[in-house]
Formats: sequence, C-alpha cells, structure tokens
Amino acid sequence: MSKNYGILFLAFSCFLAVSSAFAQEVTQFTLDEIIARAKAQSPAALQAETRRENLYWSYRLFRSNYNPQLFLSGTLPRYSQEFASVTQPDGTVEFREVRQNLMDVELGLRQEIAATGGTISVNSSTNRFDNFMASNFDPQTRWSGVPVNIRLQQPIFAFNRLKWDKQIEPLRYEESKRGYVEEMENIAQRVSAMFFDFLVAQVDLEIASKNLANSEAILQIERGRYNIGTTYEDKLLQVELQVLQAKQDLARARLQMETSSLALKSYVGLNEALTINLILPADIPSFGIDVQEAIDRAFQNRSDAVSFERERIEAESIVAAARGQRFQMNLNASYGYNNAALDFREIYTNPNTQALVSLGVGVPILDWGRNKARMSQAKANQKLINYTLDQEIINFEQEIFTKVKNFEMLRDRIAITELSDQVADKRYEISFKRYQNGNVTITDLGIAQLDKDQNRRAYIESLREFWTAYYEMRSLTLFDFEKGELLYNPTLE
Repeated sequence: MSKNYGILFLAFSCFLAVSSAFAQEVTQFTLDEIIARAKAQSPAALQAETRRENLYWSYRLFRSNYNPQLFLSGTLPRYSQEFASVTQPDGTVEFREVRQNLMDVELGLRQEIAATGGTISVNSSTNRFDNFMASNFDPQTRWSGVPVNIRLQQPIFAFNRLKWDKQIEPLRYEESKRGYVEEMENIAQRVSAMFFDFLVAQVDLEIASKNLANSEAILQIERGRYNIGTTYEDKLLQVELQVLQAKQDLARARLQMETSSLALKSYVGLNEALTINLILPADIPSFGIDVQEAIDRAFQNRSDAVSFERERIEAESIVAAARGQRFQMNLNASYGYNNAALDFREIYTNPNTQALVSLGVGVPILDWGRNKARMSQAKANQKLINYTLDQEIINFEQEIFTKVKNFEMLRDRIAITELSDQVADKRYEISFKRYQNGNVTITDLGIAQLDKDQNRRAYIESLREFWTAYYEMRSLTLFDFEKGELLYNPTLE
C-alpha cells in the first residue's frame, strides 16, 4: 500500500514540475515580430483603422453628390376636421364644418450639375382630395397631377460648392490614405522605442545579476585575504558595501524590467501574464539615403504635401464664397404637363402644358462697406495661409535634411559603441583575473566594471536611436529605402 502511495506521490510531483515548466515558459520576440503584432492588433492600430474607414465613407458620401438621386416624397394622408371661416359673396363670413383629406405623392430623379452648381430634375406627382361633407350630387373625390415635369434651378454668379468640393475632397481623401500609412509607421516607431526600453531593462537586469555574483565572489576573496592578514578591514568593508549596492541595483533592475514589460505588452496586446524575452537585432541595414531624394520622396508621398495643396485651394474657395455673396441671382424654370379630373386615369388623358420661368435678383444698394470688408477679410486670410504654408514647406525640408544626416550619424555610432562594448567587457575580464592574482586594486576593478556597464548600455541606446530613426524616416517619406519601394499603394481606393 505504501508503495502505491509512493508512486502516486512521484507522479503528482512530476505533474507539478511539468506544469511549473509550462507556466514559466518564455516566449521570444524579435523587433519585426513585435512591430507586426502592434500594427495588427494594438489599440493605436485599431483606432487608426477606424479613422481610415470613417474618412473612406466620408469620401464615398462626397462622390454620391455627383450621382443622380431618385426620391419619393409626399403626405399620406393629411386629414382635417374643423369649422372653417368661409367668406360669402356679400362679404359676410359663415362658419362651415369641414371634413376633408388631402394626399400627394411625388416621384423625382434629381441630378446636381457640378459645372454650374445648378440642379435639374424630372418629376411626376399626383394629388387626391376627399371631401367628406359633400352632398350626394357632388363628387366627393377629385384628382390632379403632373404626369411629367422638368425643372431647373440655377444660381448665377453664386459660389459653386460642387466645383470646389471636386477639387478639395479627393485631396482630403488622398491625405487620409497617406496619413493612415504614416500612423502605422508612427506605431512602429513608438513600439521600437518601447522594445528597446524593455531591452535596456533586460540588459540592466543581466548586468545587475552578474555584478552581484562578481561582488559576492570578490567579498569571499577579500575575506580570505583579511583572515590571513594581507588586506585591511576598510577594504573588506568597501567590498561589503559594494555587495549591498549590487543587491539594490538588482532590485531596481527587476522593478524596471517589470514596468517596461507591462508597458510593452499592454501596447501590443499581449497577455500580461506572459513572460517574454526580446532578441537583440543582429543585422543593421546598410543602405544609404540621399538627402535630395529623401526630400523629393517626402513631397511626393507625405500627407503633409497633399495638405499644403488642399489648404491653398480651401483658401481660394473662401475668397470665391465671399465673392459669391455680393449679389444673388437665381434662375428657376420648369416645363411639363398637368391636369385635373374626377377619375385618376383621366389625369393622363390630354394633359395641359405647364411652364414656369422666373429670375430672382438680390443686389445690395447700400451695405456700408460690408461686402468690401468680407472680401478683404477673405483675401487677407488667403495671404496668411499662403505665407504660413511657405514657412511650413521650409521647415518640412529642413526636418528631412536634419533627420537624414542624423540617421547616417547613428549608423556610424553603432559600430563604435559595439566595439567599445566588446573592449570594455574584455578589459573587465582581464582586470577581474588580475584582481584574483592580487595585481589590481579594488578601485581599479570598480572602474573597469563601471566602464563595462556604461559601454554596454551605450551600445543598446545606440541601437534604440538607430531603429527609432529608421522607422521615423519611413514615416517622413513613406518610402522603404532598404527595399526601394513605396509603403502605400497610390491607386488603392
């Protein structure tokens, strides 16, 4: 019986060991994998996708303004029961009870005219009137209708919204498409910075763990030397303080590691309970970037470049809108057929011609300078926008120039910091061995350790700055200089 209990206990222990191993399984991620995950499912990426979808449907709504619209309108029914005043031939008023119903239905096909800003429509309508108080000798139902009618509504010298929207809205939509790609690259830039924040914390934890182990080994050496009288108590106390400091550094590194890990996992949508390990990017792209090419690419591809053009056209449209308010003139014309009958079918039998032409005019005779002030304000606003855009274009070019030069400098810095890291690490190993042999003091060993740690961090920081600048260049130009291709499809709607 006890043998069976022993077997069960052993099996249960193995199960716990396996479960613990799976629970502590570490998932590794490269920089590309983290960025791809952030672009696919991070909250920032989902927000960018939603904004793009919103602007897409806004563009579709704009395009629908230039398509014919089929509409149906009417009143079904409009019933009234009341005492109404009826004026008699002699001028007196009689109050008669009225009970009646009126129904009207109109079907029309309307088309906006983008070139002129007018509207043309083809319509057909029917009206039915029911008098519930009529006598038996008087028909209770009457019909009237318009079998067909063509209408034209045309403002003259007015602001043509359709004309200007046709220039502005496609630019706004193109700006939104490029802006979406820029947002994705900004996400890559942001997550790359968080990636290296975590990596720095990961390296700091490795350094702190190694330094604590080395400090404890040095403490053992110093205690042995103190026991045989070859060192002094103050040196022993110095090493003990180094051990205590190393323990504090380790605790601080663990806290920073947890904080950076939580921030990264929250941003990219990883399970907070997942233990992750980041792999240091080994390959650095070796492509070069020409400053003028980068500026040209930015002006060709960036949403800002489209925005510059859109804002200039919008300023022109404001001037045109102010000019269109100087006076009003509207042409209304219609031609068709109408008829009235006691039976619905008779409406369409020999209908009468229906025609209407009207020209409305509104001209201010004395406005005390109102129109002049409105036009001057619009033109001054246009000048301000143009001057502002000119300065933004200069700043735009300067930004690209600075970022390209900085990018090239950061690539060179990586090679220097990587070599410095290797030299400092080798120097510390040699100093530690010489210390064990009694040829190096505690102070010199501490300096070597400090140089080792600083150069290791400097190397990671140079990688962080390079990759952040790498994705920043992609965002600024919407061009992948490494592969030589655009980051978005200009023909994709």
